Amino acid sequence: MSAPPTRTTAAAAGGGAARKPLPCRVVVCRDCCCGSPKITGVDHAAQTERLRAAAPVRVSDCLDVCDQANVVVVQPSAEGRAAGARPVWLGLVNDPAATEDVVDWIRDGGPGVAPLPEILDLYTFTPPGRRTAP
Repeated sequence: MSAPPTRTTAAAAGGGAARKPLPCRVVVCRDCCCGSPKITGVDHAAQTERLRAAAPVRVSDCLDVCDQANVVVVQPSAEGRAAGARPVWLGLVNDPAATEDVVDWIRDGGPGVAPLPEILDLYTFTPPGRRTAP
């Protein structure tokens, strides 16, 4: 029996195009606190577009962790999931340098592929109702 197919994306148009695995994905909270004027001094649209340049981004309604606004969740790629990685929740991502640190990690492969940079340890949190890994 052969292995099940994995989700891939075409690297170029055409029938015989090279294929590469899907990258990790990003969810950004943009509702009552995150992405709003309540978090001052942040260009929320620019932050979303900067993340979108590195990986597919989904904009979410409230993720119910307003005390951590702006919240960015980095979901592992198929390769990262195969390595046992789970989504990494990052809070207080409120300046361009923090966004760049997230982008760099995503480009390196993200959860399960590249180690979490020490600087991003400052932003990680476990959302309520979720358990930490054993």
